[in-house]
Amino acid sequence: MSYRQLLSGILILLNTTLTMNLSAQNRESETITLGAGCFWCTEAVFDQLKGIESITSGYSGGKIANPTYREVTSGLTGHAEVVQIEYNPKIVSLDQILEVFFRTHNPTTLNRQGADVGTQYRSVIFYHTDEQKKIAEEVKSRLNELQIWENEIVTEITAFEKFYKAEDYHQNYYEKNPAQGYCQFVIVPKLEKFNQLFQDLRKTE
Repeated sequence: MSYRQLLSGILILLNTTLTMNLSAQNRESETITLGAGCFWCTEAVFDQLKGIESITSGYSGGKIANPTYREVTSGLTGHAEVVQIEYNPKIVSLDQILEVFFRTHNPTTLNRQGADVGTQYRSVIFYHTDEQKKIAEEVKSRLNELQIWENEIVTEITAFEKFYKAEDYHQNYYEKNPAQGYCQFVIVPKLEKFNQLFQDLRKTE
């Protein structure tokens, strides 16, 4: 290999690395997948949080492809009801997102949120990167040490694999059905708690 060929190869490698680094710096959004009981509740809470670009209700962590709501609610597929969140890390950090996640549901009840019982309602963080895993473990440990709840946090922290979008009628459920009984008695108190604890993280109109 000639000196000119070697130099050309080095320049190409440097240019590729620079392009990749600039692409990473310019990336506006990241994705995290969270389960905190009924996805109607989780979606409604995160819809209030600044820096959230999109929220999609769906299913993750199970054994079959393209599950239906009926199959998931049977508890036999292994899926959890989740929301897949795209967020702008320049506006809201993952640490802040996970603080909201933990403080607006009960992360100490195994496979249960209130009257919603089953593995499909488990508290779970599906991380997409090793950095997300590290942050999730740090936030979980920090909140455990604060002893906010009487019992230990049981939230599962698991590598993300697949996400299946839920049926259309589950998307933006609270926004479309605010007067529905479940929304009034279960979702509204969660929103009130969010407003009380995270006023500075609310979206501005």
